[in-house]
Amino acid sequence: MAKNATKSIPAASVPAIQPIELDCAADDIALQMTRWLSHLRAERRLSPKTLEAYARDLRQCLGFLSRHWGARVTLAQFAALEASDVRAFMAMRRADDIGGRSLMRALAGLRSFGRFLEQEGKGKVGALSAIRAPKVGKSLPKPIQMAAARRFADADERAGDTRDPWIWARDAAVMALLYGSGLRISEALGLKRREVPLPGEGDVIIVTGKGNKTRMVPVLQNVLALVQAYVAMCPHQIRPEGPVFVGARGGPLSPRIIQLTMERLRGALGLPDSATPHALRHSFATHLLNRGGDLRAIQELLGHASLSTTQIYTGIDSERLLEVYKSAHPRA
Repeated sequence: MAKNATKSIPAASVPAIQPIELDCAADDIALQMTRWLSHLRAERRLSPKTLEAYARDLRQCLGFLSRHWGARVTLAQFAALEASDVRAFMAMRRADDIGGRSLMRALAGLRSFGRFLEQEGKGKVGALSAIRAPKVGKSLPKPIQMAAARRFADADERAGDTRDPWIWARDAAVMALLYGSGLRISEALGLKRREVPLPGEGDVIIVTGKGNKTRMVPVLQNVLALVQAYVAMCPHQIRPEGPVFVGARGGPLSPRIIQLTMERLRGALGLPDSATPHALRHSFATHLLNRGGDLRAIQELLGHASLSTTQIYTGIDSERLLEVYKSAHPRA
């Protein structure tokens, strides 16, 4: 075996996924794309949203190459991709007002597909490695002020709301979880009824985050009381193994519903457009840090794999670091 040869991934080890059909590419690429996505799901444990984004980016690239070359793209042609072809695709996406982060994700997906093809012995797409990733400016999140964040779960703020009381009780409980425990909205809506203790019967919840990783998160008793109040008012049966938060018809609750609720409330509270459900998670981390919370502990609570992510997330700046230095250093 050659020194640089790589081991092929056995087909049996990749779980079946719905076969992909491509109008812009030959069947050999469609087959490898199906196996690549299956591999990412099984081995890399990427989230469904990431897989969907990677698949969409590769489809867009293949569609561009098909128009660029005037023919359906074959596996051999893709393996012989040149840097100028990749740059032309990136320029096309940039012309569509695509941001730097989306371009960086698209390039990451294409490189992942190229590495998979190399592992399968289908050729090495060297042009993808020659392209420099686009620069992405660091934008610090904008947390909501402490008093305003608490008001999102206040029933008094819903005076005049024409929806059923159980619905705004549900939304209040969801937003209380986002701010009180720092959950992602997908994590809050993914909670099962059996995973949320009754008030006085527990103070932690087990959350399944990105990559199906679980973590233990503290939960406040007043937040559990809000959840229990919503469950008692809900006209739909909430089974222990089912989601605790349901939609108006009893099905899964869409994140968009919570987003629309926050849009209405931030107008009433006079808050900017940056006051989104995810901003409540920002606020959880930032307010803990400002009250003396340990950065490592906040990292664990948020479920971040890297401390650098938490540092950006909480908006640490030089002034905050100087305060910590002066208060902690023995000779400061």
